[in-house]
Amino acid sequence: MDSAPESLRSRQLAETSRRLRAEARRLTAERGLGGFTVEEVCSEVGVSRRTFFNYFASKENAVLGIAARTDISDLDEAFLASREDVLDAVAELHIARWERMDMSPAEVPALVAAFTRAPQLVQHLLDIAAIGEREDAALVARREGWAEDDPRAAIAVQLITALIRPTVSEYFADTGEDFRTVMMRKLAIARAFFAA
Repeated sequence: MDSAPESLRSRQLAETSRRLRAEARRLTAERGLGGFTVEEVCSEVGVSRRTFFNYFASKENAVLGIAARTDISDLDEAFLASREDVLDAVAELHIARWERMDMSPAEVPALVAAFTRAPQLVQHLLDIAAIGEREDAALVARREGWAEDDPRAAIAVQLITALIRPTVSEYFADTGEDFRTVMMRKLAIARAFFAA
């Protein structure tokens, strides 16, 4: 009985997030990051500044679709508990995170337009990715019982993250395949390459 209101609430939250992302991207494409305020985004979407920051830590993160308070601890715990091969487990972790982001191929043109107008977004994304890689390497080391600075942990993460870019590109080309299918196919190709 409680699932219906929760489902409605989840849909409302997802829709507000989508609208904030879309408006931040539109304004970035039109004016650049410095050409508008968070208040303008909020005004267009019909939410308060406080609501904006409940969803996104910054304009940059709104454009990129990086949520402020997404709790992924359940995904990390599932990763730590899994007994799969380490590369499969890291791939599954990234797939689960991607699915939780809920970004569709339809959002690509607006995102590309924002990147074109505000190329500094690339550096912001790279900075976030670097922090994520370090955190993921520590998570892999913990799962495997390795020292935190064990190079195998960093390599496992780097191998999977190297497959993410072409996976995202193919997914956004809207071939009709889901992210998981594309990612696992690329991992299988990489495994075959290293086995040869």
